[in-house]
Amino acid sequence: MTLRNLWVLLLGVPGSAHSLGAQAPGTDIYLATLSRSGDRLRVGSPVNLTARAGYDNQPSFSPDGRSIYYTSARDGQTDIYRHDIAPGRSQPVTATPESEYSPTVTPDRGRLSVIRVERDSTQRLWSFALDGGSPRLLLDSIKPVGYHVWLNADTLFVFVLGTPATLRRAELASGRAEIVARDIGRTLLLIPGRHAISYLQRDSSGGWIRSLDPVSGAGENLARLPQANEFYAWTPQGDLLSARGNRLLRWQGGPQAWETVMEFAEPGLQKITRLAVSPQGDRIALVGEDAAKP
Repeated sequence: MTLRNLWVLLLGVPGSAHSLGAQAPGTDIYLATLSRSGDRLRVGSPVNLTARAGYDNQPSFSPDGRSIYYTSARDGQTDIYRHDIAPGRSQPVTATPESEYSPTVTPDRGRLSVIRVERDSTQRLWSFALDGGSPRLLLDSIKPVGYHVWLNADTLFVFVLGTPATLRRAELASGRAEIVARDIGRTLLLIPGRHAISYLQRDSSGGWIRSLDPVSGAGENLARLPQANEFYAWTPQGDLLSARGNRLLRWQGGPQAWETVMEFAEPGLQKITRLAVSPQGDRIALVGEDAAKP
């Protein structure tokens, strides 16, 4: 894997202008409890799950909420790890000559889909058994893929790098992928309680989080992202969460209606980027970028 490919995947920017001597940002994954009191969300004290130098990022909960899969770069190699919450222990899932990113448990709950950077730097969608074995190529001709979300066992939406990046609806049976949006951001998610996905539509002012009906193709603007962050997450109850600096935010309706849920004092959470909520809605994973880390 070339360092340029690492930056393309980390930043989601085709043809990134970062120098080849650049290093991936030092990031850690924090875990906190999440609860609801009436209309209020409460966040517990965050715990650093990956307290080490280097890149640990892209958290994704298992369906039962007991584990977090994530991407970890170590010794020039990027693999998928799993952190089991109750024992508080992390272990590698993949250990391959290639590099894997964006771990997601498949709809049948039997495998893990990932973006794989192959030995010739091709970026395609693969899957592994949950123990890291039995790799399978899922979409042969769709590349370079950066991110993905499953609609069901046969259909998914993928972020394909290019100028501009495109959102494509892909069918496993045919291997084809139809472009449904252009110039999009990196976060693709199912919307709780709806047969729809959400994505970021970029514009000159940053971008809108939009919904997309996979049947009709109709979409609508939901909320503008907070400044300087293109990542967001949904709670199972339909709360839309994002972050600005060290503040966790919630959207309550309307284009500007972001409110602060929590302001973190931890040094490693002064620049929150990615976030993920457990399927049960009782935990939140937060990625903090530490400028002091290599």
